[in-house]
Amino acid sequence: MSETTVGYLNGLLSKYTPSSTSFDKARTHRSGIETRLDAWLGVREMFETGSLKHGTGVWFYSDVDYVVSLKGTRPTPTMSLNNVRDALKDKYPNTTVRVSRPAVVCEFASGDETVEVVPAYIDSVNGGYWIPDPKDSSAWMKSHPKDHNSYVNDANTKHSGAAKKLARLAKTWKYKRNVPISSCYLEMRAAKFAKGVGTWVLPMDLASFFKHLQDIDLAAMNDPTGLGSRFTPCSSESNRQDALSKLDTAVTRSQKAYSAYLDDKHADAISQWKLVFNQ
Repeated sequence: MSETTVGYLNGLLSKYTPSSTSFDKARTHRSGIETRLDAWLGVREMFETGSLKHGTGVWFYSDVDYVVSLKGTRPTPTMSLNNVRDALKDKYPNTTVRVSRPAVVCEFASGDETVEVVPAYIDSVNGGYWIPDPKDSSAWMKSHPKDHNSYVNDANTKHSGAAKKLARLAKTWKYKRNVPISSCYLEMRAAKFAKGVGTWVLPMDLASFFKHLQDIDLAAMNDPTGLGSRFTPCSSESNRQDALSKLDTAVTRSQKAYSAYLDDKHADAISQWKLVFNQ
């Protein structure tokens, strides 16, 4: 029996879904990182966040992400990042440790066990955390990572996990087509989109999601929890234009794929999806 469109997309989801143990080696570095940062800078708490924690990670591409809430007076974002970088460089002299806003990236095992650490300062009055703004080296931005995780989980209860499936496929497109767009932006857009649709048909809604992103011109997104700063799609306008160009191509191909799917031409639909995901 020939492969169906839904079967192909579900197979792609399965292929790029990390196993429960895929990133265990990367997670073994947590204790050493936390101990060193506590000794040098003082740590209130350190917790995992990001794609893997949210259940939207992409096998081979996603990293283990931590937020480290630091004690003391909040310095400039650049100073905070440099302080974390220097502490971890001293701890791991044979590991590449670099700043990639808003995080410090530790490339353990030549990058096979990559860990990203985001320095943060708690807002004890209004809640949430101040983290370095990815777009402005002199600015902090408000983030509520625990609430964002809850929002994605809540959206995912609708349509049997549609939100996380949509987010993972959108991120797979990002990585496979080298699209300079924020994974967090895609995840929150996907969660909001999935939460708003009345029915769920994977080929239809995936194509509709790409079209939705095109229609809104990759606009910045208000925090759907109403708590934090806006989610920006890209780190610069030039990257946004590059992302829009690649999105236009994805929309054209996904619309062709959906039309073929409606005509029961699954081989044609799959060939278009393969172009979307560079398979």
